[in-house]
Amino acid sequence: MNFDLSQEHELIRQTVREFAEREIKPVAQELDEKAEFSPALTKRMGELGLFGMYLPEKYGGQGLDTLSYIIAVEELARVDGSQAATLAAHNSLGIGPLYYFGTEEQKKELLPKLCTGEALWSFGLTEPGAGSDSRGSKTTAEKVGDEWVINGSKIFITNGASDLNIGCTVQAVSANTDGKKQFTTIIVGSQTPGFKRMSMHNKMMWRASDTAELFFDDCRVPAENTLGKVGEGSKIMLTTLDAGRLSIAAMGLGAAQGAYELALAYALERKQFGQPIAKFQINAFKLADMAMKIELARNLLYKACWLKDEGRPFGMESAMAKLYCSEIAREVADEAVQIHGGYGLMKDYAVERFYRDQRLLQIGEGTSEIQRLVISRFIGC
Repeated sequence: MNFDLSQEHELIRQTVREFAEREIKPVAQELDEKAEFSPALTKRMGELGLFGMYLPEKYGGQGLDTLSYIIAVEELARVDGSQAATLAAHNSLGIGPLYYFGTEEQKKELLPKLCTGEALWSFGLTEPGAGSDSRGSKTTAEKVGDEWVINGSKIFITNGASDLNIGCTVQAVSANTDGKKQFTTIIVGSQTPGFKRMSMHNKMMWRASDTAELFFDDCRVPAENTLGKVGEGSKIMLTTLDAGRLSIAAMGLGAAQGAYELALAYALERKQFGQPIAKFQINAFKLADMAMKIELARNLLYKACWLKDEGRPFGMESAMAKLYCSEIAREVADEAVQIHGGYGLMKDYAVERFYRDQRLLQIGEGTSEIQRLVISRFIGC
């Protein structure tokens, strides 16, 4: 067992941390306040090579392992959940299914442009009436000649409405030859007639990320836009979520790390009763517990990444990591606000944003309840 990161991993952490501190941190509060998505920061992440990190170079990627990508997400989330969400959703949910299930022609056409930061892709699974029950989708795709005709809607789709978005992978209900319900995934370009995208506003968290509602009204796409095989849509989407859980876990880990560092710095600076509040045992123990939980979360997440990179089953560990890192982000952010006292409730202090941003992590890409269901099935319940 070797817990040392490679020099390459350490360099990635240092590079992304410096970028986040230098370019994201100074504008994070303003972007959050304005609820403004930043194409400029997205393009800068592309210039750094953070999009498609795990793709082979022939598709425009960096040819790196899963852990490299997860470290990048973690370091962005340590500073700003919104920018981490843009990176995580595009890499895991946007690029992922195209790379793992696309034809060679689809890969060559789409992946290189999705690795530059000049274009984003989204993942159309969640619907107003289909969240945890992904098979409750009502969006339909009817085969008419050599085209799919899509009708329905999607909601809470990250990276789905900005000007950088060039398309979406959509799960739709398609009838098979005996009339039974099945699901198919279809590639839909953002400029396709009958496809409408609308930004969602007034969010509590990730206010500087792009969240969309998607609408399909007799939206026609060529049959060759089918991703994978007809009828395997649900398998493709759920397999994508297995890997996507790692990036959400990384966001939880990064958020916890960032909130902890803010709390520690504040506790060492803030004085009450003649000494820094870090010297009071109640606060010292809070900070000790935070550090312990973050260490446990990081070890669990990195193990799940190692399993994936080794080509071994990692579904249970990814669910555990997503669940634990999300829950730890909640616990650490809550205690970080408590240590800040009244100041932790003010927008002038970054810990207030961390407290809001972490809340989605127990909901997005499978709720904490669903993660427990997944884990329980793996252990034989």
